[in-house]
Amino acid sequence: MTDPVAQLPSELDQLPDRDPEETAEWAASLDAVTKAAGPHRAAYLMRRSLQHAEGAGIALPKLLESDYVNTIPTSAEPEFDGDLEMESKITAWNRWNAAAMVTRGARYGVGGHIATFASAAWLYETGFNHFFRGKEGDGSGDQLYIQGHASPGIYARAFLDGRLSEQQLDNFRQESGGDGLPSYPHPRRLPWLWEFPTVSMGLGPLSAIYQARFNRYLTNRSIKDTSNSHVWAFLGDGEMDEPESTAALALAAREQLDNLTFVINCNLQRLDGPVRANFRVVQELEGAFRGAGWNVIKTLWGNAWDELFQLDTTGALIRRLREVPDAQFQTYATRDVAYIREHFFGAEPALAELAKLLSDAKIAECFYSSRGGHEARKVYAAYRAALEHKGAPTVILAQTVKGYTLGKGFESKNANHQMKKLSVDEFKGMRELLGLPIPDSAFEDGLVPYGHPGADSPEVRYLQERRAALGGPAPARRVHAVALPQPEERAFKALYKGSGKQEMATTMAFVRLVKDLMRDKETGRRWVPIVPDEARTFGMESLFPSAGIYSPLGQTYEPVDRDQLMYYKEAKDGQILNEGITEAGAMADFIAAASSYATHGETMIPFYIFYSMFGWQRTGDQMWQLADQLGKGFIVGATAGRTTLTGEGLQHADGHSHLIASTNPASLNYDPAFAYEIAVIVKDGLRRMYGPEAENVFYYLTVYNEPKQQPAMPEGVEDGIVKGLYRFKEGVPAEADAPRLQLLASGTAIHWALEAQELLAADWGVTADVWSATSWGELRRDALESDEALLRGEERVPYVTQALSGAPGPVLAVSDWMRAVPDSISQWVEQDWSSLGTDGFGLSDTRQGARRHFGVDAESVAVAALAQLARRGEIPASKVKEAREKYGM
Repeated sequence: MTDPVAQLPSELDQLPDRDPEETAEWAASLDAVTKAAGPHRAAYLMRRSLQHAEGAGIALPKLLESDYVNTIPTSAEPEFDGDLEMESKITAWNRWNAAAMVTRGARYGVGGHIATFASAAWLYETGFNHFFRGKEGDGSGDQLYIQGHASPGIYARAFLDGRLSEQQLDNFRQESGGDGLPSYPHPRRLPWLWEFPTVSMGLGPLSAIYQARFNRYLTNRSIKDTSNSHVWAFLGDGEMDEPESTAALALAAREQLDNLTFVINCNLQRLDGPVRANFRVVQELEGAFRGAGWNVIKTLWGNAWDELFQLDTTGALIRRLREVPDAQFQTYATRDVAYIREHFFGAEPALAELAKLLSDAKIAECFYSSRGGHEARKVYAAYRAALEHKGAPTVILAQTVKGYTLGKGFESKNANHQMKKLSVDEFKGMRELLGLPIPDSAFEDGLVPYGHPGADSPEVRYLQERRAALGGPAPARRVHAVALPQPEERAFKALYKGSGKQEMATTMAFVRLVKDLMRDKETGRRWVPIVPDEARTFGMESLFPSAGIYSPLGQTYEPVDRDQLMYYKEAKDGQILNEGITEAGAMADFIAAASSYATHGETMIPFYIFYSMFGWQRTGDQMWQLADQLGKGFIVGATAGRTTLTGEGLQHADGHSHLIASTNPASLNYDPAFAYEIAVIVKDGLRRMYGPEAENVFYYLTVYNEPKQQPAMPEGVEDGIVKGLYRFKEGVPAEADAPRLQLLASGTAIHWALEAQELLAADWGVTADVWSATSWGELRRDALESDEALLRGEERVPYVTQALSGAPGPVLAVSDWMRAVPDSISQWVEQDWSSLGTDGFGLSDTRQGARRHFGVDAESVAVAALAQLARRGEIPASKVKEAREKYGM
């Protein structure tokens, strides 16, 4: 009788069946096989049929999971192109020195991680000896995203290669002396070695995808041929739980990024225990990647398992491997053979019979050590297959044992991520296992020694010869800085002269400036506009037809707005990266473009424009990644401020991004009030980031969507704009002895301050000077540097102190940000200080209503100014009460 499940409606019921009788015969055949040979045989035949159909070019949906076996059988492995014995010796030295470095560092309590590299050693060594292209050959070489916790092994290899000394290894995690090694891949700390910071888990895989995509972008725009560059991302199976790790899998498949390979070290353990204790993480990952359109290669078992699979004539072994959860398999690696015979092979009679044919030694070898990720030939085969696969990215799921070769005290233990050292006896056991010629006398001082076969040893010569053939050392970061010429002045002059009577938001002013800069003959093609599906919000649709939106397919359709001037144009050589609704993806784009000067020797000028609320708050970790990677460019928080974006409410109301941005030392943060200030800041930014003395910084600008008349630039203010403060409009005293104060304002708040200046003069006879504070952050940075100089005995006065020196009356600062932002400079202001800001949650209202709510509108500024003067005894306190009543407060 047919299974009733088969009678459930499906999409097949909507398709015409031209021969129902033939269909019924196929179903009957399947039923017969199921009855005679069991459901497992029926499933096998179905999968074989699907495999045959795929080989014949018949389009069918793929199964998302395969059996828990290697994708590439031993019989299909390519010839190994190397000296396996020599590579085993090199790997042994690297294992030893990685463990020794961390153990020696434990004397100082600096910690480190041993078990991750121990599991992944062959994954790296095989790549370094056979696949990873260096930067001294043609092109840019490969880009390596190395798992952060595996860094000791990479340092160990650099030591063997002669690129690091014993002293540097002993300074692992001790950087303050200037000759130390950072704990993880940090380009800012070790800029000649590391290219990509990866230990903030999840950001590595996300960035690797967008790096591979950006490589294609450079090629398609004819900036640089990157066709010989391959992106390798080494990841942990636990790391794949981070949402960023899998956020862009569909993008990689959709754009056919076959220049990308993920290598996931499936040691089945995360930091506290099993990754999928009751399930199988390898199978889960296979389904996720295959479903997203990736090529999946499973490298699970070593050669010792071949005998077991050959003896498995009933499929019982395959079924058992498919059902055993990860945590149980981890337990097998720590128990004796009797336990494995009982709990694994004792699950069904067919397995028990199979186990009778196996020696205890064979079972121990299979369950304790024989994993695909620990055998060079298996890894080599997987890497070769990944490079040969075209049309899709590849993920290699390599099964390993966490803590492999470190001894029974480490291997597969839940706590091994936190275990920072081995005892001398454990090292001696490791020495015997690895076959290293390290005598007992080397341990006499109680310290584990570093091991090195000698600079002219066969191992070192082999290592260096292999790297020379692949294009030089790896990993390595190279910078061939070529200063970009300054753009022509006319693009900036357009904003210097203001907008006349026409109103223009500073968001639009920035976009107009960049649009003009993109026309520059020398540098225009190097601009990389990045936007997360809000281009029209920021007035960027005018760039669509002229610059084009990047798509590797070009435009395969006729756009609905083709008859309009600013139609939606996609192009293979398009300049704009319009990422859809993904701020994380847009930031990954930015990072790839911002560091292209080092990765590819091609300087690009990215600008990423976004809703300011969804920048630092949402992707702040990536801003630190950008700083760590020494990226350069302009990050633009548009529709900025807590009261300026009307009607959008709490989740869109940004009053704190400048406070968050101020924590990042590489970020130069500006809150310009006028169009000409934007022009001056961008011009200076191009000089600082891309000029002859290029700095490793990036710019954060906030711009507003509030249209205002843009004044022409006063004379002599450029220096003040760049430094963060200048007097925009001096007050004119009605009387010689009129009370006076200083109003400091940033961004759109300058307009409230100017209106308050008029109210104070007209209604209360008070004179106020209005200053434009273009950067609270740069004022604070300069002041901190002045304080540091004093500690060195250098006399230096902060710029903000100099600028306000002698200015009469108190200072009142106002902005569309939390008060903590302007308050950050208060200690260097000699006058009495107070501030107004937008602390608290945002809300939906008109601009005027929101500003009155937060007490930052012009009337509130005037009342606060009067209150300051009253506290100083310069006006009667009754004036403050009178003002509150007059302005309806």
